[in-house]
Amino acid sequence: MEPKHASATGRKRSQRPQTSHREVAAALRARITSGELRPGQRIPTQAKLADEFGVERGAVRQALRILQSEHLLTNASKGAPATVAPEPGRPVTGPEAVPQPTMVTLGPRIAAAFAAPHVEIDALCLTSVSLTLAIGEPLRRIHAGRMKPAKVDMRILLPSRDIPLAFPTPVDEASGDFDVQLRRRWLDQRNAQGQVLRHNLLALRSTHGIDVQVTFRALPFTPPVKLYLLNGTEALFAYYTLTRSEVEIGQRQLEMYDAPGIQSTLFAFEQGAGLRDTTFVEQSHVWFNALWETISSELTLTT
Repeated sequence: MEPKHASATGRKRSQRPQTSHREVAAALRARITSGELRPGQRIPTQAKLADEFGVERGAVRQALRILQSEHLLTNASKGAPATVAPEPGRPVTGPEAVPQPTMVTLGPRIAAAFAAPHVEIDALCLTSVSLTLAIGEPLRRIHAGRMKPAKVDMRILLPSRDIPLAFPTPVDEASGDFDVQLRRRWLDQRNAQGQVLRHNLLALRSTHGIDVQVTFRALPFTPPVKLYLLNGTEALFAYYTLTRSEVEIGQRQLEMYDAPGIQSTLFAFEQGAGLRDTTFVEQSHVWFNALWETISSELTLTT
C-alpha cells in the first residue's frame, strides 16, 4: 500500500469526498418536501443518519438545525429524534417554537397571515421598519397572483413626536444639540417607514381591488417592547434591548443608547396552543386595544 493512501492507523482512506452538513440537509429536505417523510413523523436518529451519510454526528446536528430554522423540523435540539413539522415550511409557534430574531421570524408570519380573507394586523413598535420589511413578501405574492385577501386592516402604535424619548438617546446627557439631532434622525425614520408602509398597502386598492385600511396613532411613551398581533390568533413579542453604539451626525461621532429592533428576539404565541399561549394572545389584544382607545392620539406622518 502506498503511504499516501494510508492513514496513521494503516487503514485505507475513502476516496469519496466527505459529505457536508449542507448536503445532508438538502437530502433530508427533499425527503420532507416530496412526502417521503410525512408531517408529524420522526426522522431517523442522529446516529443512523451519521452512518447513512458517512459523516460525524456534528454534521448531522448542523443539518438538523438548518431544517429547523426553515420550519421543516421540530425538536431538533432535543435528545429524541427530530420530528417533521405539522405544516412543513410554516413557522412553528407555541411551546415548540425556537425564538428567532425579528428579521427572521416576522416576514414568514406576516406572509402566512395574508393568506386569510380578512387580514388584521396590530403593531406596537418604536418605528415600523421591521413591519415595512416584513410586508414585502406578502406584497410580492399578491402581485404574483399567489394570494389575494379581500380586506386588510392594519393599526400601528408609534411613539409621539411630542415626548422626550427614553431611546435612542445620547450616552452623555450634556450632548446639547446632539440630542435634538438624534431625535430628528429617529423622527425622520419613523415618518419615512410609516409612509412607505402605508403607500405600499393602500396601492393594493387600485392594483388588486383589495379593501385596505391603515391607521397610525401616537403613544405618550417610548415602548420598551414590540408587539405584533396577527388575525386575532397570534402574538409576536420582543424586548427592545438597549446597546451602546456610535452614530455619525454632522460629521461627528456620537455615542448613543439604542435598540436595533430587527435583531430583537421575537417570541411567538398562538391561540389554541395551550392555556399559556391562548391567555397571552387574548391579554395582548386587551392591552393593545386599551392603549388604542384611551391614551393614544392622532398621528400624522410629517415633520
